[in-house]
Amino acid sequence: MSKLLLTPLLAALLSLPQFALAKSQTVSLNVPTMDCATCPITIKAALLKVPGVTRATVSYERREAVVVFDDSKTGVDELKKATADAGYPSMLKSASK
Repeated sequence: MSKLLLTPLLAALLSLPQFALAKSQTVSLNVPTMDCATCPITIKAALLKVPGVTRATVSYERREAVVVFDDSKTGVDELKKATADAGYPSMLKSASK
């Protein structure tokens, strides 16, 4: 396929909704009920099961979870639900795009 034809074809495909570029978002969740050094393992596993989550880092010392996710697939409410369902209610500490 010639390059002249490929460029408009690619532009047309990328304009379709299913090919829209996803936005990655990072949030920090405060998880005050962590009470042992193994709690982060459970919280991280729960967060990584949420569709769209690409990374989760959980700190027992800071009682915090930092989560990177695709905001077209999930949101903060789903992340908070995942931690709560695992037994660790959380609240939004900060967000950045």
